Amino acid sequence: MMNMFSTGVPNIHAGPEAIAFCIMGWLTKILKGSSHKCSECSGGQYHGIYEGDTTSETARASVDELSDFDKDEIERAIALSIAEEDEKGKKVIENEPQLEEDEQLAKALQEILNMESPPRPTPPRSPEYDYGRFFPRFPFFSPSGYRTCAGCNSEIGHGRYLSCMGAVWHPECFRCHACDQPITEHQFSTSDNHPYHKSCYKDLHHPKCDVCKNFIPTNAAGLIEYRQHPFWPQKYCPLHEHDGTPRCCSCERMEPVDYRYLNLEDGRKLCLECLDSSIMDTHECQPLYLEIQEFYEGLNMKVEQQIPLLLVERQALNEAMEGEKNGHRHMPETRGLCLSEEQIVRTISRRPKIGGYRIIDMFTEPYRLVRKCEVTAILVLYGLPRLLTGSILAHEMMHAWLRLKGYPTLSPNVEEGICQVLAHMWLDSEIIAASSSNIASTSSSSSSSASSSSSSTPPSSKKGKRSEFEKKLGEFFMHQIEADKSAAYGDGFREGNQAVLKYGLKRTLDHILLTGCFP
Repeated sequence: MMNMFSTGVPNIHAGPEAIAFCIMGWLTKILKGSSHKCSECSGGQYHGIYEGDTTSETARASVDELSDFDKDEIERAIALSIAEEDEKGKKVIENEPQLEEDEQLAKALQEILNMESPPRPTPPRSPEYDYGRFFPRFPFFSPSGYRTCAGCNSEIGHGRYLSCMGAVWHPECFRCHACDQPITEHQFSTSDNHPYHKSCYKDLHHPKCDVCKNFIPTNAAGLIEYRQHPFWPQKYCPLHEHDGTPRCCSCERMEPVDYRYLNLEDGRKLCLECLDSSIMDTHECQPLYLEIQEFYEGLNMKVEQQIPLLLVERQALNEAMEGEKNGHRHMPETRGLCLSEEQIVRTISRRPKIGGYRIIDMFTEPYRLVRKCEVTAILVLYGLPRLLTGSILAHEMMHAWLRLKGYPTLSPNVEEGICQVLAHMWLDSEIIAASSSNIASTSSSSSSSASSSSSSTPPSSKKGKRSEFEKKLGEFFMHQIEADKSAAYGDGFREGNQAVLKYGLKRTLDHILLTGCFP
């Protein structure tokens, strides 16, 4: 019998083993043509987008290709039947119609072998959360279990998700803790286990300059470098120490760009907190002067002589200092002066008005100093807060007391040191009184002087309940005295204060009178 099958088609008259082998090879080729490899993620954890539509498309392609097997079930059954009859020695094909039928079957099988799996259409890319540029794309994922979004606590299912911070998230649920907007960037910051946009994290945690309000720049080493006031919590860029940024002449804080200071007539600037308790003219300062005198009297150091007290501008203070033959001037800026010479000084006789962050209508008048004793007057710079003005008065009053009591000429360390001790003691008494809400009362003459004032702004010692800032200001003035690095005012204070704490004020003063130095 002639072979009616083309090359590659099983001979239907061959043995059953050969036919079975050929059919298995044919099946193998069919399966190879329809194979589809799926990308898997270890443990279901990966960063990237997930195309849910890919699953359904892949499944449909596989079913369409394998459906051809059902159509060939009859042909395979016929081929096996013919093979069995051939083995029994029976002639299966004996006439032309049967040969034509076998030929048609062979051609059908050959066409099936030559078929290739059709290309699967690529599912459209969803534009809603397109993170393809940040995360790798996976065409197929078969989840091993339920995934719960750490943001909304709902099941993620077949869709895109992000895996970070030890959890999985819907892309729209992974949000910045500061602005509550989705984080779409490849990099983000964390704080207290919360995610942040890098820009939001910088706004919250990168220090800003309290003066220019900009982020404090990093130095050459990449570190954030800034300056901070030794007392006040004010951080600022290092360049502000040299760029002429003004400071308050009282508390020494720098002027911020969004907060204006008051311009005084002599070029100084005063912050509004310090302005609140400032003393602006000679008349307004008299009750405070009487308080200082009472403080000295309480220490058994009463000053019998009536010494004029004058509030002056910076220029008048400098001119008076130049006319003074004696005295120690070691401060960077002189704010008080105890005079011994006769001269004419211009004093502020009326509280100036304030308009547009400036002092206006400054009224001064000349005052002739007459020498009636060893001290002709005490001058204090105007416009300073009550506590600073009082500490300057206490300092200058000690200079006057030493001269009036006949103390010899002392070294700067001893004289300025003991004067700073008295200023520190007065400040300490004021802070204690403010903390206990028992402000020291003035004498009846002080009350009469205050009540008889005809000024539009009643002159007073600014007595009453202290604000929290004023309490803090008093602590700052004490800190200034304690931390002063100068030899006369700083070292002199520390040596004198140690002597007073050890021996008491009276024994220390007696020792100074005899020896000219601290015990």
